[in-house]
Amino acid sequence: MSTRLPGVLRQLRWAQQPPAPRAPQGCRPGIAARRPFPPWGSIQVPCRAGSSGGGSAGEGLLGQRRLQELPSGSSGRAGGKAPLKPDAMVREIIQNSKEVLSLLQKGSPAFKPVLAVVQAGDDNWMQEINQNLAEEAGLNITHVCLPPNSSEDEIIDEILKLNGDARIHGLALQLSLSSFSNKILNALKPDKDVDGVTDVNLGKLVRGDAHECFVSPTARAVIELLEKSDFIIDGKKVLVVGAHGPLEAALQCLFQRKGAMTMTCPWKTPQLQSKLNEAEIVVIGSPKPDEIPLSWIQPGTTILNCSHNFLSGKHEYDVQFNGLTVEDDVGLLAAALRIQNVVNSGRRWLREQQYRRWKLRSLKLQPLSPVPSDIEISRGQTPKAVDVLAKEIGLLADEIEIYGQSKAKVRLSLLERLKDQADGKYILVAGITPTPLGEGKSTVTVGLVQALTAHLHVNSFACLRQPSQGPTFGVKGGAAGGGYAQVIPMEEFNLHLTGDIHAITAANNLLAAAIDARILHESTQTHKALFNRLVPLVNGVREFSGIQLSRLKKLGINKTDPSTLTEEEMTRFARLDIDPSTITWQRVLDTNDRFLRKITIGQAKTEKGFFRQAQFDIAVASEIMAVLALTDGLEDMKNRLGRMVVASDKKGQPVTADDLGVTGALAVLMKDAIKPTLMQTLEGTPVFVHAGPFANIAHGNSSVLADKIALKLVGGEGFVVTEAGFGADIGMEKFFNIKCRASGLVPNVVVLVATVRALKMHGGGPSVAAGIPLKKEYTEENLQLVADGCCNLKKQIQIAQLFGVPVVVALNVFKSDTRAEIDLVCELAKRAGAVDAVPCHHWSVGGRGSVDLARAVIEAANQGSHFRFLYDVQLPIVEKIRTIAQKVYGAQDIELSPEAQYKIERYTQQGFGNLPICMAKTHLSLSHEPEKKGVPTGFILPINDVRASIGAGFIYPLIGTMSTMPGLPTRPCFYDIDLDTETEQVKGLF
Repeated sequence: MSTRLPGVLRQLRWAQQPPAPRAPQGCRPGIAARRPFPPWGSIQVPCRAGSSGGGSAGEGLLGQRRLQELPSGSSGRAGGKAPLKPDAMVREIIQNSKEVLSLLQKGSPAFKPVLAVVQAGDDNWMQEINQNLAEEAGLNITHVCLPPNSSEDEIIDEILKLNGDARIHGLALQLSLSSFSNKILNALKPDKDVDGVTDVNLGKLVRGDAHECFVSPTARAVIELLEKSDFIIDGKKVLVVGAHGPLEAALQCLFQRKGAMTMTCPWKTPQLQSKLNEAEIVVIGSPKPDEIPLSWIQPGTTILNCSHNFLSGKHEYDVQFNGLTVEDDVGLLAAALRIQNVVNSGRRWLREQQYRRWKLRSLKLQPLSPVPSDIEISRGQTPKAVDVLAKEIGLLADEIEIYGQSKAKVRLSLLERLKDQADGKYILVAGITPTPLGEGKSTVTVGLVQALTAHLHVNSFACLRQPSQGPTFGVKGGAAGGGYAQVIPMEEFNLHLTGDIHAITAANNLLAAAIDARILHESTQTHKALFNRLVPLVNGVREFSGIQLSRLKKLGINKTDPSTLTEEEMTRFARLDIDPSTITWQRVLDTNDRFLRKITIGQAKTEKGFFRQAQFDIAVASEIMAVLALTDGLEDMKNRLGRMVVASDKKGQPVTADDLGVTGALAVLMKDAIKPTLMQTLEGTPVFVHAGPFANIAHGNSSVLADKIALKLVGGEGFVVTEAGFGADIGMEKFFNIKCRASGLVPNVVVLVATVRALKMHGGGPSVAAGIPLKKEYTEENLQLVADGCCNLKKQIQIAQLFGVPVVVALNVFKSDTRAEIDLVCELAKRAGAVDAVPCHHWSVGGRGSVDLARAVIEAANQGSHFRFLYDVQLPIVEKIRTIAQKVYGAQDIELSPEAQYKIERYTQQGFGNLPICMAKTHLSLSHEPEKKGVPTGFILPINDVRASIGAGFIYPLIGTMSTMPGLPTRPCFYDIDLDTETEQVKGLF
């Protein structure tokens, strides 16, 4: 006799299939419709919710009623019968999922998992039940509806889009059996495969790692229905009939693990009757063919019908057999288990967003002695593929745009994803007052992160400026660090990179062209003709563009119809009346070219006699570069670009890029440049290369965005190391007063870089020149020169202490340095107030040579920072300049030229008086006189001129003459640079 199983399993009853429901609007036959994602916290009713438990086609589930609306005592079967009573297990699973999600949302309030369903077909029978289960649990469902005849490639294309979407946490397929293929199933990303159909998830299940994978919800439902009904599986003979692919494999694996003897076969197998007679449990994976008689199933056999899965959308059959019935809830339970899988997927995803130590594979170094050239070292190391590096540090596939094998742009969407992630520690590398001997700030920056990540296994990021190609081919050479502490591939770092500087050049010169063209057209046209050309007739209608409406608003003209403007309003709108003598916007080029320092433009006859003197600057001197370095997003960048002041009109009012109508075009040219570029060090640790503003007329730091993204990626226990241009008196001061003010970020430690040789020069050592051997003072021990030169080191430590940030001194060691000289510098640095002073050997051995420095930085960071700005921006411009001159440089006072005084008054009158100050001064001395080394005192700092970068957001006084276009020397670096035409390798770069 058959045993009636309590609550869940009763014997199966086959009945006629009810008519299929109509497809809802938005998923019509033959029409592909991609439903938009709901905003976090909302519920979207999809075309259909859910997917197969294992990839086999079969029947649909039961009636479509809200879970809590199903009456407690009802029993339900398809075909017009009363609704089925929801099983307690379903309620328990959904409630548990809801509670888990609620706990997750306490830490991440905006988090709401999304199940995406790719459907190729018109069947929507399970829409409401799945939607209701998801709604009960608190998650969203989105649907991609494809035509029934969609090709394999079309389906895979949709899957790949959803794989890369960080908002999707579960991905299910709702396809006909004929549409399935291994290629489609394995296109699913395993960690989103909530139906357990991929080879990766099935392999883990077979291997016994079910806790690490997703198991087919349908297969799990079968096992749980049996076990919750106190049915003993161990030792039973199980026949799985009509199941296909992943569902068949999952069922067989789960039953065998429970001790059952499991057989599988299709419906048309010749031995089906004998197998059905022997089986104690029969699991039906697809509809029973009519020719299979029911008498083959023995009385007392337990039957579970999995054929009403979420793929086909058909409906269950019931069968009357020996007067006994079995209701099975496999489909409903499978739906609940799928929801549970989506929540678990979301939980894993959230856990990955939280701080974790990277599983980063560092690259091994084999240092040689003597140390080869930088490019030989770079070429001797094979970098990791950039997508591998990105995955190691927690970037998602859709958050990077790959450029070749070793570079990738990182999308700003990452900041939204990681907004709840704690920032890491923020470390600034600065230096003593530079000398021609060099201090090696970039090398220290790279060596420090190599030590932190490759040797101490601490998450860390280096954030560096992109070098200009001008010095690369001029006198300086490459700028990727040096020796065994550099960014690779160095030739890609130094040449073009991902085109950011070219984008800046294009945007800058478009704006320059717009200025001169506007002056020309205004000088040769009447008011009416000018207005009609600025607002042309298109299909018989004149309309203002968006940026023209903004100009009208700025002018106080609250009209949107061009035909309603008065003649006076049209004139005000159309004429900028730029005063050519006030133009401050120059054209730029990323090449050292001294003959472009002063030029005459407009000499062709077509320019109708309008010519003027102008100049070219090096591209990195463009204000657009400073804007890029200080912006915190696309909208902010666009606003800053629009605010850039290019000249004054004849009434003395500022003329901006917005007034010229070019802001949107500039933003378009810069839309990719705003994304930081990901590269790596010689030891495979991550580096962001982004922005490279001048360190005199601008602030000389890499971008705010690169720092912010890196701080999120390293997590609360990690470190981000960035570099400031020139000495601490210039680069560090601007980093604190300008960059940190713009970003809101608080630095934890300053690493102050020095060398014995440079300190000797500050102590009175002889001058040096390129190409001439160093004098013995620099190659032999001279403790007196070192001690005298440490006055500059002491002063730079004191400057850092003005801002309340602890200092660690990094002494770059050269082979000519003696132990006594090294010990003397470290001792004097500590006496001057440094937390620690550490000799560094990263140039010769890589990160291993900076492990002591890394430990000192970690210890200093743990002591805490008491960061403060040097001045209040609300102070008058003159007082802010005086504060920097006296407290940072050690000047007695400042002296303003008449031109500087006039400019300060004009900028104050125009409303720019509350901007921070960016001093443009020689970097070779604390004073304005480059030959004065050490710590000059008692000098008067002359302010020759004052200019403004309103878009970037600072005023820059000029102390002395500042060249913004370098020239080529007698023997530039390009003499040594060549290309091997067979291997395409660059030679002689550095």
